[in-house]
Amino acid sequence: MTTLSLATILAEAARRRPDHLALVEGERRLTFAELWRQARTQAAALGALGVRPGDKVALMAPNTAEFPRAYYAILAAGAVVVPVHLLLSAGEVAHVLRDSGAKLLLCHAGQAAIGGEAAAATDARMVTIGPEVRVPGADGRLEDLAETVAPLPTYVTREAEDPAVVFYTSGTTGVPKGAVLTHLSLVMNATTNAFDSHEVQQDDITLGTLPLYHTFGQTASMNSSWRRGATLVLQPRFDAAAALELMVREGVNTFQGVPTMYVRLLEAAGEAAELPRLRRCVSGGASLPVPVLEKFTEVFDTEVYEGYGLSETSPTAAVNQPVFGTRAGTVGHAIWGVDVEIAAPEPADRIELLPAGEPGEVVVRGHNVFAGYLGRPEETEAALVDGWFRTGDLGTKDDDGFLRIVDRKKDLIIRGGFNVYPREVEEALLRHPGIAEAAVIGLPHPTHGEEVCAVVIRDKHAAAAPTAEEIIDWSRERLAKYKYPRRVEFVDAYPLGPSHKVLKRELRARFADGAA
Repeated sequence: MTTLSLATILAEAARRRPDHLALVEGERRLTFAELWRQARTQAAALGALGVRPGDKVALMAPNTAEFPRAYYAILAAGAVVVPVHLLLSAGEVAHVLRDSGAKLLLCHAGQAAIGGEAAAATDARMVTIGPEVRVPGADGRLEDLAETVAPLPTYVTREAEDPAVVFYTSGTTGVPKGAVLTHLSLVMNATTNAFDSHEVQQDDITLGTLPLYHTFGQTASMNSSWRRGATLVLQPRFDAAAALELMVREGVNTFQGVPTMYVRLLEAAGEAAELPRLRRCVSGGASLPVPVLEKFTEVFDTEVYEGYGLSETSPTAAVNQPVFGTRAGTVGHAIWGVDVEIAAPEPADRIELLPAGEPGEVVVRGHNVFAGYLGRPEETEAALVDGWFRTGDLGTKDDDGFLRIVDRKKDLIIRGGFNVYPREVEEALLRHPGIAEAAVIGLPHPTHGEEVCAVVIRDKHAAAAPTAEEIIDWSRERLAKYKYPRRVEFVDAYPLGPSHKVLKRELRARFADGAA
């Protein structure tokens, strides 16, 4: 039996750097020793509540100190963390509780209304964490219970392949399902991020503004920083102007975010009194438009390393890395110990790898790949084929090994029999001086099957606001005849998911009727 626990990340940081600052959140400052003691005490409290090794415990909290403390408490108790997205409805939270089999929901007091409704609809108990407020329906407060017990001496031992975290997918293609990540896959992902891909320094300070309930923020920001013994500064809710001020005030030199965050930081930079001195920036979650990358690099005088991954891959699968050099428009090379290749999308029941340069489906294998979808053997079998995970993303890999994500299979537009990749059209549109953001979607068309539609946010700083006709004419000169958008819609903001991705399915539903 090979033993390993994700709790080791915080435990070892506390053993090696007990007095080093682990966490900053507002006025709260906790060293690694303090945070680990608090987590072990809450782990003992969970045991008093009846939580046993292998049990699922749901965690619903924002980016405050309560999240990492409860997260590591669950792990230290030998239980499995089930993070809950904060933007879910009560019915959706209830689905997560039922589907995961969680009998306990640790819910921040600020989310207790939705959490309580969800728990009441299931067999789960709700215990609050955070502010000392009376919450109807709650079965006590974890911090209060922790005052009545002694901390566990250490974490409960688990096997390396035991489940550690169950991430629920955003449900873009149906009912959300739980991706089961093991202690081994998550520890390895944090380790390769910290020591191989970018070599996190012990005195680095990372801004934790990505939601910790999401795999990107949880692994790349929190676990990877603490794997190296570095400091994490939390921002409970992303606000670009406030993020710049916070980074300057706390000396943050590391930023990880999704493309929409980079766009907002660029907008806020023009009004900021001072910009942070960033040493390392990582973008993921969606494709970062090259014009945004170029402008951010110029304004902040730093390198942006674009990467790629999914909940099912812990999440990092590939990233631009200093050892291989960077290439704009790509997501770099596979991380240490992982294979990322391009395969033929069909047949679905076997993997046929394609030569360099040929487009196909991105497939991944290695220590980062999940164990399967909880309680869904058929979907697991369809996703894990010949030892590879089928991502559902389309990409290419060049002769130098750089991976380029073309688009999601479901976002591919087929116009008149020709494939149109939205990302390529978006990249072109973002070079228009009057466009701040662009999302390209396919809409039903009686003749062509689908028509290319650009949903645009105008640049409020532009000298003149472009019209739809001007954008169409501009695009026609720069894109192939079957690629340029024949339809342009303007919006003030995009619908965003819990991980700040643009929800293109909602844009398609909004504009599918042909109304301007």
